[in-house]
Amino acid sequence: MKPRKIPMRKDVVSNEMKPKKEMVRIVRSKEGVVAIDPTGKKSGRGAYVSLEPTAVEEAANKHILDKALNATVDDDFYSELLAYVKHQKARKELFGDKNGK
Repeated sequence: MKPRKIPMRKDVVSNEMKPKKEMVRIVRSKEGVVAIDPTGKKSGRGAYVSLEPTAVEEAANKHILDKALNATVDDDFYSELLAYVKHQKARKELFGDKNGK
């Protein structure tokens, strides 16, 4: 059987191509609302960040998501994103790749 193709996405912080499962999508809707997109299917302008807390901290310090999404992202969103990434990383370590999306 042919091996399945792994979808790759570019991390806006490190500019590296990584598997989509190791990333979190941030989306800006037409109304300008910036949100975390755990499903990866919301409509709008999207940007991917690695599931590493250091990557999120770097994105917050340099305001990388502001530039990638062409919107103003406040510090509260960055702290929410950091909490989400820490939670997802802990899930992956606990349950492995099968159950932790």
